[in-house]
Amino acid sequence: MKNRAFLSIGSNIGKREMYLFRAIKALEKELIEIRDFSSIYETDPVGFTEQDLFLNMVIEIETSKNPYKLLETCLDVEKQLERKRTIRWGPRTIDLDILIFNQEVIESDHLTIPHPRMHERSFVLVPLAEINEELVVPNVKSTVKALVSQTESAGVRLWREKQDFNIDNLFI
Repeated sequence: MKNRAFLSIGSNIGKREMYLFRAIKALEKELIEIRDFSSIYETDPVGFTEQDLFLNMVIEIETSKNPYKLLETCLDVEKQLERKRTIRWGPRTIDLDILIFNQEVIESDHLTIPHPRMHERSFVLVPLAEINEELVVPNVKSTVKALVSQTESAGVRLWREKQDFNIDNLFI
C-alpha cells in the first residue's frame, strides 16, 4: 500500500543547501519516492533564537512504510548527516519532520502526526502551501492556505525558487 506524506526539511549548520539535498537523496535510497517539493526558504530560528538562519523546504513523498518505519528512516538519515541533539530547537545539520501522513491522526509516546505546532509555524506552512494549499491538516481541520493567512510570515523569505533546481539531477 502506498502512503502519502509531507516532510519538512531544515538545516542551519554548514552548507545548508547541501544538507537539504543530501537528505532528499538519502530518503530516495530508502525506497521513498519524492512526488513534489517546494522552493527553499531562509527562515529565522524559532524557540532558541541565538543561532544561524535556517534553510527550510517541504517535500511530498509516497512510501510503503508505515508512519513508525518512516520516522525510523528519518532519524537514520539525520544520524547519517551528523545531526546532534544538544539544545532543544538548537542548531542542526539536518532536521526531518513528518508533518502529515495520509490523513491520519497519531498520538503516541514516539510519534505525533500531524506534527505538533505545524499549524502555527510559517516556516512549515509557507513551503507546504506552495505544494498543496488545499491540503487539510486533520487535527485542526483547516486548509494549509487558511492556516498561512493566520500566521505571521515575516521570518520566512524565499531563498531559491523551485524552478531553479531539479532534485532528480543534483550533484552533491
